[in-house]
Amino acid sequence: MPTRRTFMKTAAGALAPAYLSSANPNERFTVAMMGFRGRGRRILHGFAELPDVDVKTICDVDRRLFDDAVAAVAERQGHRPSVETDFRRLLDDPDIDLIAMGTPTHWHAIPTILACQAGKHVYVEKPAGHNIAEGRAMLDAARKYNRVVQVGIQSRSGLNYREACEYIRSGVLGKVAFAKGWESARQKGIGYPPDGPAPPGVDYDMWLGPAPKRPFNPNRFHGSWRWFFDYGTGDLGNDGVHRVDYARRGLAAGFEAMGKRLPDWPTAVSAAGGKFFFDDAQQWPDTLVVTWDYPGATLMYEMRNWQPTTMEGEAEGSAVYGENGYVVIGNGSWHAYDEHNQVVAEGSSAKSDDDVRHKRDMLAAIRNGRRPACDIEIGHCASGLVHLGNIAWRTDRKLQFDAANESFGNDDEANRLLGREYRRPWVLPKV
Repeated sequence: MPTRRTFMKTAAGALAPAYLSSANPNERFTVAMMGFRGRGRRILHGFAELPDVDVKTICDVDRRLFDDAVAAVAERQGHRPSVETDFRRLLDDPDIDLIAMGTPTHWHAIPTILACQAGKHVYVEKPAGHNIAEGRAMLDAARKYNRVVQVGIQSRSGLNYREACEYIRSGVLGKVAFAKGWESARQKGIGYPPDGPAPPGVDYDMWLGPAPKRPFNPNRFHGSWRWFFDYGTGDLGNDGVHRVDYARRGLAAGFEAMGKRLPDWPTAVSAAGGKFFFDDAQQWPDTLVVTWDYPGATLMYEMRNWQPTTMEGEAEGSAVYGENGYVVIGNGSWHAYDEHNQVVAEGSSAKSDDDVRHKRDMLAAIRNGRRPACDIEIGHCASGLVHLGNIAWRTDRKLQFDAANESFGNDDEANRLLGREYRRPWVLPKV
């Protein structure tokens, strides 16, 4: 078994970031940002801080956000960006190389596909699409138009996670057959505020986009949109997608150590849970357990977004279990334990660096003509697990999944949830 010191020394050389070498390191990129509140704000600031990026235009349906965002970008890059309220003008601008998206989930797929068709590269936050059909269409567009599409699962560029997987891949866990991810946090309820007029300066119809026409409600807008079927994917898609990806990635490393390959997709999925804690307007569960079946292994996720007790020492994390011990992967560190529960190896890296690495990895991928760390194919699969779990919960039964067709076979009820109905004119573009 490698010691912590020897393993970390070897891993440090093997895990040097790909973006440190590029075909044309002086090439600059012109970036536009679509949706820059909350998580989108951090993405915008991050791109504006890169020396080889010029944030030319920012776009949002909420004009109230412009003054602060323009000032923040100008402070970081030395000049002010222009502003737009309709993302289609970004597609028409020949100067723009890359469009970054921090929009609500129901606005991930359509702009990504249109951007690829317009010759733009795309950085899009997770999950990749509101549903599995959208994720597949995004992947097809990236391949057909030969565009780089990076999904915002930043751990794919983080050293901590790579080190943990390299350790698992070394085979020290022996036979590996189980992995899990989890979330526990004390979140707040959202109540039952009444409908009302949209705030001045907000193009609410554009915000709804492909989603059904509904009266404005503050719960269905900034921030809390993620708790509703029309716009988001619940906490499984909000935070869980990261921890599920940690676990699946570690499980795949364990399979490699055994000379096997973990399939991209599971054969079946089941889920149990509900709204057991919050009395409010949220539609998605506050308590959830999902199980994905693979040949020779089980992947599991547990979420309780009202209770902060840690699991395996982490409030948010994953674990991969083998016959000789297990590895716990947290947001900024990992620890390997032997069969006696003693720490035998560990590592850490600053989680805040993952964002920077992820953006730089994408720019390097464009320069070098390669796929990025969280290429849309990886992002589609990771997001697809989330969607499968949500569909299993909504149908309240175990579902058999046909990976070749990305469907549930003859199960019409489950298959209807693979996509959505679109409100014209915002339909999914044909690829």
